Amino acid sequence: MDRSLKAISLLLSYPTTELQAAMPEIGAVLASDTRLTAAARRELRPLVDWLQSGDIFEVQETYVGLFDRSRTLSLNLFEHVHGESRDRGGAMVSLVEMYRDAGFDPVTSELPDHLPVLLEFLATRPFTEVQETLADAAHILAALRDRLARRESPYGAVFASLLQIAGVKADAGAVAELLEQPDDDPSDLEALDAVWEETEVTFGPDPNGGCPQVRDMLAKMDTPVNPAPGHAAPAAE
Repeated sequence: MDRSLKAISLLLSYPTTELQAAMPEIGAVLASDTRLTAAARRELRPLVDWLQSGDIFEVQETYVGLFDRSRTLSLNLFEHVHGESRDRGGAMVSLVEMYRDAGFDPVTSELPDHLPVLLEFLATRPFTEVQETLADAAHILAALRDRLARRESPYGAVFASLLQIAGVKADAGAVAELLEQPDDDPSDLEALDAVWEETEVTFGPDPNGGCPQVRDMLAKMDTPVNPAPGHAAPAAE
């Protein structure tokens, strides 16, 4: 297992007291990963320290404010492409099938395209597959990194690290297109409710499409949409 990918998956998971207790080990794993530059490892330290020692309720509130109340920071990758359309349902089914074919059965209430779930899966795969998958999602990772940097959030360092592991530079045009979407104001709950009005998601095969592998689906993530997020706290490790 790729322990660093597993550690990053946990960093991006909903914070719990169990996660706080595991932060010393998680931090040690990331600090020893030579695939990351010394600067990248240093930039992860503030997030690790904050998750370990911060008030758990404040940490949880910050996480929800970033990743649940902001559509443009959604950790559900297909939301950045398909929103809540039927196409997303077909892509989700294909992703679940790929997980099952590899013998991966995540114990979580999150959707299959949730980034921590995908990273947990990639932690079990050959490194070439890890790099190819992350490279195909590089523009999404870069956009998330840049949006978090604007908010001066230490979570931005996680996405910078994932881009280093991918070993590629994100396509500037694709990143710019994603960044054209206006940032949400998580304090304006009434406005967010109006924007997030969800349509039905059908998790069945799309009769008009095939079942590509996850890398192919991620490779098509060049057209941003206005997604409608939802949240379910992941199961504890």
